Amino acid sequence: MAQSLVLVTGASSGIGEATAKLYASRGASVVLLARSKERLDRVAAEIKQAGGTASSYQVDLADSGAVEALCARIGRELGTPDILVNNAGAGQWLPLLETSAAQAREMVEVPYLAAFYVTRAFLPAMIARGSGSIACITSPASYLVWPNACAYIAARHALAGFTEALRTEMRGKGIAVTLVVLGTVESPYWEHNPGSRENVPKTNQMLMPTLTPSEAAETIMAAIEKKQRLAVQPWLFRLLFLLNALMPRLVAAQLRRASKKS
Repeated sequence: MAQSLVLVTGASSGIGEATAKLYASRGASVVLLARSKERLDRVAAEIKQAGGTASSYQVDLADSGAVEALCARIGRELGTPDILVNNAGAGQWLPLLETSAAQAREMVEVPYLAAFYVTRAFLPAMIARGSGSIACITSPASYLVWPNACAYIAARHALAGFTEALRTEMRGKGIAVTLVVLGTVESPYWEHNPGSRENVPKTNQMLMPTLTPSEAAETIMAAIEKKQRLAVQPWLFRLLFLLNALMPRLVAAQLRRASKKS
């Protein structure tokens, strides 16, 4: 891990912050991207105070031109990342008729298009080098559907499709591509997207416990180190995904029952 350059999007809080701090604690030089300069600078300062190395860059990840220019700057100043963690995400979990066109567009822009822009910017240099790891962080919404989160679920399906298709294109090029699926994580995401928590299908906390950002970060790091195609936490979601593939109507019915507003 020492000397590795790790870029994390959505690094100003929650999963992204925890992931950046974990990599920094293992000796990596971390690059932090997000919209909030104040929060980014705080995370970078805390990493440095703990003896780590961090650089922070404010950017609107939905702006393709800004992302392209920033990634070129990072390449000049720091080099090409060894590990790219596409973690940034946005959007409220709302029924279709309560979701505006602007909100739907934002949920496509971040995470899906943000991951597309950042990955596309660094990919040529990673391929030329013949090494690198790319991880996209998503939720079970990439594989399952339930009521009252229509636009969010569609955007997460897009991110999963992007990750899986990218993996096929990177075959034989030395680039590992990982999709990390995380269940509910207790993070500032819920504060930034009011009304979303109420639309999370109810689950048994004993079987599918809420994760901390640190637990999510450990899952991400382990998956990247092992070059896993797919990492899922809590593990029981793997069984649910399999059941959904075999009996989609049954799983959809159960998720409808577990949804408060069904």
